[in-house]
Amino acid sequence: MQKVVQAKTVFSSPVHFLAFGFGSGLSPFAPGTAGTLAAIPLYLLLAPLPLWGYLLAALAVSVVGVWICGESSRRLGVHDYGGIVWDEFAGFLLTMTAAPAGWVWVVVGFFLFRLFDVWKPWPIRVIDRDLSGGLGIMLDDILAGIYAFLVLQLLAWQFAG
Repeated sequence: MQKVVQAKTVFSSPVHFLAFGFGSGLSPFAPGTAGTLAAIPLYLLLAPLPLWGYLLAALAVSVVGVWICGESSRRLGVHDYGGIVWDEFAGFLLTMTAAPAGWVWVVVGFFLFRLFDVWKPWPIRVIDRDLSGGLGIMLDDILAGIYAFLVLQLLAWQFAG
């Protein structure tokens, strides 16, 4: 059984606050899904940027996330604690790169990312199992985001354009 992290721990530390997706990772049910839902406003804020700006922001979220997730995990003494959901933010932002505008595409991107994040097809499952630290926490979700991005782009090509 995984230890329970208290809200006061998350809200008293900027590292935990970010790693726990602004508190969304405290959800007692499906924190990864809650974290992905919490990433939608960030996506909506970044979506109007030119592609280069959006990619730069998504890259920054991903690179900084390696440290944030690793440090939060280290402080908690638990590798990849379920409430650490900054990796979901990065994966969802990658999924939504160059997505068509509209809520339908946000919902489709959300479900595709959650599908690949939960399913963990090769090599995601291997990375999730074998790579430790902040990079291990982040990389499986980044790959899930890339897989979901590819499917979303295929669907957009077929149905949106």
